[in-house]
Amino acid sequence: METRAPRRRVGRAEREQQILDAALSVFSERGYQNASMDVVAERVGVTKPVLYTHFGSKDGLLLACIARARAELLEVTTVAAASADGPEEMLRRGTKAFFDYLERQEPAWTLLYSESTVAGEALEGIRAQQTDFIAALLATQAPDADPQRLEGWAQVIVGACERLAIWRGSNRSVTSEQATEYLMDLAWTGLARMAP
Repeated sequence: METRAPRRRVGRAEREQQILDAALSVFSERGYQNASMDVVAERVGVTKPVLYTHFGSKDGLLLACIARARAELLEVTTVAAASADGPEEMLRRGTKAFFDYLERQEPAWTLLYSESTVAGEALEGIRAQQTDFIAALLATQAPDADPQRLEGWAQVIVGACERLAIWRGSNRSVTSEQATEYLMDLAWTGLARMAP
């Protein structure tokens, strides 16, 4: 008689990460509208009610995928900027981290923009998060600058990064390094005057 190895019980946090990984994969492959909770549950090896217990609905699951991407994006850009020696290097490293993250997490990025009707508010939250982050970085370098000017600069940088990322999605030959250089060529020209 064959004995089976006992199944390991998975904690809630680990299970949620497994579900988010599977959901992101399914949403990316099939598109949000054509994805089913049944397929996500099957990929994770759980029942569909488990998904609903954790996330409430398919919309809730999509929003959780986006929330995770938002937190990860802030983490990688913060770490990159913190390792810089000066303002130009902070912007350069933070921008490069942004593009590298989007390249590594392309399914999340594609999902976010392709499902903007469901994710519009969440997408705007990511924009606001990154704008606040960049404005705070700029404020450390120019503490006497007008806060509205800093926010305006941050809005321009976030918008430019977003457009460059969309362009890179259709032009695979553009690397993270190139996109970062294009942004720095334009943005640093004006921002250099705030350097001490």
